[in-house]
Amino acid sequence: MTSQSQGIQQLLQAEKRAKDKLEEAKKRKGKRLKQAKEEATAEIDHYRLQREKEFRNKETNVMGSQGNLSVKIEEQTTEAIRSLTSSYHRNMESMMKKLLSTICDISPEIHPNFIPTV
Repeated sequence: MTSQSQGIQQLLQAEKRAKDKLEEAKKRKGKRLKQAKEEATAEIDHYRLQREKEFRNKETNVMGSQGNLSVKIEEQTTEAIRSLTSSYHRNMESMMKKLLSTICDISPEIHPNFIPTV
């Protein structure tokens, strides 16, 4: 009977060691998964930053810098306003004369289709 109980004890101890090894393996697996996830996240972040940098470089090459565009647009707007103002001053007098002559100079005439009734 003692040999039987020793055999049972050995089986229980072996089962406990196997259980401990299994738990330890699960912990190592969890740690490896967590580490792999962190490495993947770091690699993704690095790749994203690299692609964003390339995009900004291409955008700058294609469109130029925003500062230059705003200065150019402001200069063009100022030039257009200056041109319109000078055109207004040049043509104002003649347009006012035309408008007043059209309104004030009336020459009454009988319409060609008018038939006088007697």
